[in-house]
Formats: sequence, structure tokens, C-alpha cells
Amino acid sequence: MAAHLSVVHPPPAQQRPRRLIRSAVRRVWPRDLVVRVEPGCPPGWRVGPPDFVGVGAQKAGTSWWHRLISEHPSVALRPDQAKELHYFDSFFDRPFTRADAARYHGFFPRPYGAKSGEWTPRYLTDFWAHEQLRMAAPEAGIIVLLRDPVDRYRSGLTHELNEGARRRPTLALEAMYRGLYHRQLTALLGHFPREQVLVLQYEECCRDPLPQLERTYEFLGLDDVHHRPASVRAQVNPTPSAKHDLPAQVRDQLVGLYEADVAALLTQFPEIDPSLWPHFRHLAELRPSRTPNR
Repeated sequence: MAAHLSVVHPPPAQQRPRRLIRSAVRRVWPRDLVVRVEPGCPPGWRVGPPDFVGVGAQKAGTSWWHRLISEHPSVALRPDQAKELHYFDSFFDRPFTRADAARYHGFFPRPYGAKSGEWTPRYLTDFWAHEQLRMAAPEAGIIVLLRDPVDRYRSGLTHELNEGARRRPTLALEAMYRGLYHRQLTALLGHFPREQVLVLQYEECCRDPLPQLERTYEFLGLDDVHHRPASVRAQVNPTPSAKHDLPAQVRDQLVGLYEADVAALLTQFPEIDPSLWPHFRHLAELRPSRTPNR
């Protein structure tokens, strides 16, 4: 199952600005349409459907949380195993077959008794990915990490511009759509039962990560839910520059656009605390008082 891929490396970073390198790579090989190669299965290991798949949201701490999951002793991820596979990205206009599902399984080698998975934030946004993920990994635990939609919009837009994306209206439209969490979760729950989906809040994870990490480990069925990764508070993929300036008028427009979606989200997912979302604290009275699903 092992495969080899030849890569032409760019000149050393000191010879070309890093942003120009990223921009050139994206023009030749768009990030969201990367065709990855299965990492191969070492002797004594097995491949199969992933045990967990993180599906969102972009710029909501997903790299940090994925690393904390991968540092649990019962989780096995090869060093060359990518966090984001973007496996379903290219199936937006072509059929997804059983053979495609079987190939997806080849990306998750692990020893017997260990768990493996991935986290591609755009799976939550891509409507076609939900059904395909259900076909490929019907038993996987689905993890969603959410952030104040307006803050996520600003951080996501900054990220895309820093990655060399061209400044254009469709960039803002995609960034806005990524924050319609209730709409996307409703579509996802059309293919996965509620108990198979763990919804976490980025701000709560930042404020007090250990209880949320225990929830995550318990949800994944890991033996030691009290495991404490040494790097629990270390930053992963921090934004390397100042956030994109968001005029007050645009911010107010976004709050108005998101308000109904956030209100519906709070009704269905009481684990989300609007008091931690600066732009939606006024919706706190809509939050039901009951124990969240684990």
C-alpha cells in the first residue's frame, strides 16, 4: 500500500518571501484540492474507517484540539499523517463510490486497539461531504469546534489573505457562510445521529481546556479521560499578522446576518454559551438550562 510522490521543492525560504512562495504553490496546487497519498500500513497495524473526524470550523482552534487528541496514548497517528486530508473536496461534481470510501480508509493506519482520525474544517461547510463521510465512516465520532461567528469571519478572512488569496467579494461570501453553524449542523445531522456528534466551543476550551478535553476523550471512548498533554496551552498556527480590519458597519451587518442562525443554534445545542461570544451575548436568555450532550 505504500506509495511514493516526487515533489519539486522551491528555493530556500531566505531567497524568496514566504508569502510569495505560498501564493505560487496555491496557483499550481490549490490547497483545498490536494490529492494526498496513503501513508502505508506498517507490519502489525491495520487500516479501516477513521474512529473520529473533525469537520469544523475553520480558525476555531481545530489544529490545537487535533494535536491534543493525537497526544493521547490510545491515539496513533503516523508522523507523515496529515491533520487535514481534504479527501472529499474533489467529489463536489462526481459520484462517490465504494472504492472511493475504501481508499479513504487507507489513510488511517494504526495498531490494533488504537484509534485514528483526521480533522478537515471545511467538511462542515461542504454540503456534499456529509453524505460521503457517512458512506466512508458511518461509525466515526464527529467533532465540531465553534467560535464566535464574527470573530471567526475576521480571522478566516485574514488567514486566506495571508495565504495569498486574491482580495475579491467571493472570499468574503465564503467567509460569511462558514459561520452559519446551525444551518450546516442541521445538514450534517441529516446523516449522523445527534449522539455521534460532539459540539465544542472554542472560547470555553480556551478558558478551561481540561474539562472540555475530558469530554472529548470520553466521547471518543479513550481509556484515560484524565490524560493531560504537556502542551495543552501551547498555541498552534497562530495568525502571524494583525487581523483584517473590520469596519463597524460591516461588523454590525454580520451580527444581523448571523443572529437568527445563532439563536437557533442555542436552542438546539445548549452546550454553546453565548456569554462567551462577544457579538451575541444579548442572546443569552435563549439558551436552555440543561446538561449538554456528551
